[in-house]
Amino acid sequence: MTEVSVVGGSGYAGGELVRLLLDHPAVTLRQVTSERSAGKFVRSIHPNLRKRTDLKFVSIEKLEPCDVLFVALPHGVAMGKMAELRRMAGLVIDLSADFRLRDPTTYPRWYGHDHADPTMLAEFVYGIPELHRQEIARADAISSGGCMATSAILGLYPLYQAGVVDVTRPVVIEAKTGSSGSGGGPSLGSHHPERSGAMRSFKPTGHRHTAEIAQELTVDGVLPPVAFSATAIEAVRGILATSHVFLKEPLSEKDVWGIYRAAYKDEPFMRLVKEASGVHRYPDPKILSGANWCDVGFERDPDSNRLVVMAALDNLMKGAAGQAVQAFNIRCDLDETTGLGFPGLHPI
Repeated sequence: MTEVSVVGGSGYAGGELVRLLLDHPAVTLRQVTSERSAGKFVRSIHPNLRKRTDLKFVSIEKLEPCDVLFVALPHGVAMGKMAELRRMAGLVIDLSADFRLRDPTTYPRWYGHDHADPTMLAEFVYGIPELHRQEIARADAISSGGCMATSAILGLYPLYQAGVVDVTRPVVIEAKTGSSGSGGGPSLGSHHPERSGAMRSFKPTGHRHTAEIAQELTVDGVLPPVAFSATAIEAVRGILATSHVFLKEPLSEKDVWGIYRAAYKDEPFMRLVKEASGVHRYPDPKILSGANWCDVGFERDPDSNRLVVMAALDNLMKGAAGQAVQAFNIRCDLDETTGLGFPGLHPI
């Protein structure tokens, strides 16, 4: 059994990690850290884990060596602790944004501060399995993709790799996200009277996930222009990324289907969703709650070379904890779907 611990386990993504790892057949969960909840039972913060574990949160100062560390610390915190954390385990999987970007000069622009340990960036593999499976299989440090970035990238990646996108024009992406993406800490934006019924544009330009999207859609050194906007909606879980991408030449629906099938036909957590009729004919994050799927669909604009791409996922699963466990499975030479078989619920 692989001994694993979770650093920063009191947040929503950390709680999902604990839930998944408790049921993982190849894992023994040793410790879960939380500074504000040290000494409390894990189930007191994550009540869905009642009768599932008697673990208590511990301070990071009491963290013991193990085989694998999952790190779910806030953005900007992990980079200052990573050198020490890497000495605690042979494999570290980080869910924060601190090691996602390869170029250290991009951090001041997108995160408002310099990187605390820029030399370590090159040691991390960007952790979306569908893009970097071979590198993940050999990595000792993995940085999971951002939730909105993951949804947008998985929707668009096959098109850019196929070379059919007009990269002289920006891809326009609008991502709608639920409140859990803001984390477990209370804020005015997550306060119920302010959030209930909301359809609020909270980052129409300059969202930090823009940098990840451009980085991962780069082909042959050509950094594509990305226009990204983020909107808060009245939901707890889920992201729907709607991307408007312009093609070099007109492509038939059959041609587009062929590109996506070639890219994702063997991917265990990718589904192409495009039905002729019905309320679920396009991707819908609601039915993905608790599941590690990413659903992708598209629609051709008959009057232009615009292709509308829709990608949906659960931000706490395929956008965070589920993706991290999927990467863990790959790195540890396990079946990629181990511990991630939950299909979601309908209706919910």
